[in-house]
Amino acid sequence: MTRILGIDPGSRFTGYGVIDSDGQHAGYVASGCVKVDGATLPDKLGLIFRELQILIAQFQPQQLAIENVFMHRNADSALKLGQARGAAICAAVTRDLPVAEYAPREIKQAVVGKGGADKQQVQHMVRVLLSLPATPQADAADALAIALCHSFRRAAIARVAPAHRLRGGRLR
Repeated sequence: MTRILGIDPGSRFTGYGVIDSDGQHAGYVASGCVKVDGATLPDKLGLIFRELQILIAQFQPQQLAIENVFMHRNADSALKLGQARGAAICAAVTRDLPVAEYAPREIKQAVVGKGGADKQQVQHMVRVLLSLPATPQADAADALAIALCHSFRRAAIARVAPAHRLRGGRLR
């Protein structure tokens, strides 16, 4: 089993989701949100960094998956999101965790089956895929979806990898 920490970075709330995956089955471990309070941007980034280090120490993931920056209508919002991502990635890297990055459309495609899915569809599918008793909060559901996307991607690569060693029906 591999423990995966999914992160949905944000400058107001940073969602996290932890799952265990063996490549075929994924099990829920934990999820929630870090409320990002602070008077200044450096205060907020420091909080994200420290809180994620605490979560990493608590849940001991072997891998971290995070959402890529996407362009908002507002460039300032995209910049803040990128800085929140940077704080989260630094928290992982300082703990020697490998980091995988996924585009929002790729995450939605992996979990819902269509890249243009809305938040409610993502929440619903996360609940179904992880057999949760209740629908998780939106930021936590997004983080769980990121972790699930990484789990699915790893499983697909593991299935395809042996084929790369074959040539004409024979091992190279």
